[in-house]
Amino acid sequence: MKIPLSPLGLGCAQLGNLYHAITDETAEATVRQAWDEGIRYFDTAPHYGLGLSERRLGAALSAYPRADFVVSTKVGRVLEPDPDGASRTDSQGFVVPAAYKRRWDFSRDGILRSLEDSLERLGLDRVDVVYVHDPDEHFEDTVDGAFPALLELREQGVVDAIGAGMNQAPMLAEFVRRFDLDVILLAGRYTLLDQPALDDLLPLCAERGVDVVAGGAFNAGILATATPGTMYDYAEAPTELVERAQRIAEVCARHGVELPQAALALPAAHPSVVSVVVGAHDPGQVRLNAERFRRPVPRELWTDLIRAGLLREDTVLREEGQS
Repeated sequence: MKIPLSPLGLGCAQLGNLYHAITDETAEATVRQAWDEGIRYFDTAPHYGLGLSERRLGAALSAYPRADFVVSTKVGRVLEPDPDGASRTDSQGFVVPAAYKRRWDFSRDGILRSLEDSLERLGLDRVDVVYVHDPDEHFEDTVDGAFPALLELREQGVVDAIGAGMNQAPMLAEFVRRFDLDVILLAGRYTLLDQPALDDLLPLCAERGVDVVAGGAFNAGILATATPGTMYDYAEAPTELVERAQRIAEVCARHGVELPQAALALPAAHPSVVSVVVGAHDPGQVRLNAERFRRPVPRELWTDLIRAGLLREDTVLREEGQS
């Protein structure tokens, strides 16, 4: 089922205290700013802050009509209480007490339990989109358990759309081949620095009519500021990658375009991409990203990047006026 997603979405990992803690008030204000910017698509997951992101997002969205927004969450990690962990901090990047432990579970029962728990945390009676989350090491379990369960839930009308969310393209392409998916969430693999999704996944999605949500447009930081940062995909970026980002920034500057502006515009320009999801720690980041996203980027920029060998020659751009 085609779900109307706002062109810019809010990724809600930061609402789960990704890398540093924010207050409940800041989380609520971040969602409110997103709403004021016209964002109506919100993506979360149990993994984000051991459920904190879902709880905060649900609380913030309770102020708005349910029919006016789209929520996606994810399945594959079931949260179980861990009394021994309450005095420790979570070890997977979220500044929260480790009061729960994540257990991989892509079985039918695991999918049903995960979704039920997410609905309770969100305070909703339904979510619009459910993604299988990071099944990199669990391919067979996903094929045999998760997707048949989600297809059944969609047929029953429990969820409107189903898909998968991953940081890699090849397995997503295999899922698109095997199953009748509505949408995929591709993180970090169609960016200014990394375009492997052009090999197989994006052409396949175009052929099958599968919508694409693009995440990780900044590759976790290196493309987030006008001067390239040093973090790439949650680790220290190699020197050659930083230098490549600097060269891209120089070409962007000649066109009056900031590096992060171009980083958001590239995935948005692909005909199969229906939404670009960006996280934010506070309302100011939401405002800045929304402003960058609205700013037009001249098509000549992509041409110059291709000529400079900084962007693949087979980059696909949406036709002028194409929605």
